[in-house]
Amino acid sequence: MSPRPSHRRKAAIAFILVTALLDVMSMGIVIPVLPQLVETLSGSGRAAGMWNGLFVALWAGMQFLCSPVIGSLSDRFGRRPVILVSVAGLALDFLLMAIAPNLWWLAVGRMLGGVTSSSFTSTFAYMADITPPEERARGYGLIGAAFSGGFVAGPLLGGVLGEISLRAPFWAAAGLSGLAFFYGLFVLPESLAADKRMDFSWKRANPFGALRLLRSHPELSSLAVVNFLLYFAHHLFSAVFVLYAGDRYGWGAWQVGTLLALVGLMDMGVQGILVGPVVKRLGDRTTMVIGLGFGAVGIFAMGLAPTGWLFVAAMFPNALWGLAMPTIQSLMTQRVSESEQGQLQGANNSVGSIAGIVSPLFFGTVYSLSVGAKPLLPFIGSAFLIAAAVLAGGAVLGWAAGRREDAASLDKGAQAH
Repeated sequence: MSPRPSHRRKAAIAFILVTALLDVMSMGIVIPVLPQLVETLSGSGRAAGMWNGLFVALWAGMQFLCSPVIGSLSDRFGRRPVILVSVAGLALDFLLMAIAPNLWWLAVGRMLGGVTSSSFTSTFAYMADITPPEERARGYGLIGAAFSGGFVAGPLLGGVLGEISLRAPFWAAAGLSGLAFFYGLFVLPESLAADKRMDFSWKRANPFGALRLLRSHPELSSLAVVNFLLYFAHHLFSAVFVLYAGDRYGWGAWQVGTLLALVGLMDMGVQGILVGPVVKRLGDRTTMVIGLGFGAVGIFAMGLAPTGWLFVAAMFPNALWGLAMPTIQSLMTQRVSESEQGQLQGANNSVGSIAGIVSPLFFGTVYSLSVGAKPLLPFIGSAFLIAAAVLAGGAVLGWAAGRREDAASLDKGAQAH
């Protein structure tokens, strides 16, 4: 598809953004009620904690296994059929959980959800197909803004519907996914031309084979590590934020929910509005390093903040962290061919899944060692300080990788002359 603006291209971008919004809304809408439903079916809070942990691991594990497969399938058959089938599968997943009579049904639903949510790989590949390299960071920023919008609206809607019934949010999530499917069925054009498709190969489609792609180019390897560090640090919030906010500042569910909504709104602003102009002025790499740097400063300040108001103030520089993800994606897509975009996104999603498995375990352990009567770590904000160091390391690595590539380009130019 031509990178020039056109009616079909605008319609395709609109569909990708709407689908991303509806998909994330459909996942976020069940967040307020899924733990309660698990507790109801398990019969005890202790058992519910175990099952919830199992569901998170199952979802992340299926993402790790299936993301490269789905990405490679989109390289072979095109983005449109893979996205539509995945969205329809997500609707069936929520229908399954809406009628689940026991925990095993929910476990199957979480596994199916991990598979169908892997369609995000095709979504990112689609954006790479229809966007010229210099505009990809802005395109990925718009997808990130749609994700953030879904994470804001989904839990809020789920909380309202949860007051009616624990099952109501699941029915609503199924309806949203079904709406996305029918919208795409009539609106979404194919983005990958037949002559640019790649034969499907299990050697490339398995997660370890897909990760080999990330070693095919020196800077791609460095950017993959930066991507992992970004995901790793980000899971700090899913692992310990609620506990930390309650233990240190005495915040309850209302304050935490409001704060998460504010985080989502700021992220929407940064990725949806700010990324494009900043990249146009500074370039992808500098914007990425700035985003990681501000993220490190913000998380460091959060860990040191003695009061809740100072913690909230630290969220504002931390919001600029949203500059990093779209620019990392943009830089990586420019280093593989058009027929490998799906495989690349599958590999990236697998990297994120690995971080999603190990990071909560790590930060959860760090936090547990920093609280209690006699903590082994003397400071309750230790997990935040470690996450800040991880992001700072990512910024340094991303900057150094760019310098190495610039030097290599100069050497090649000198040899050519």
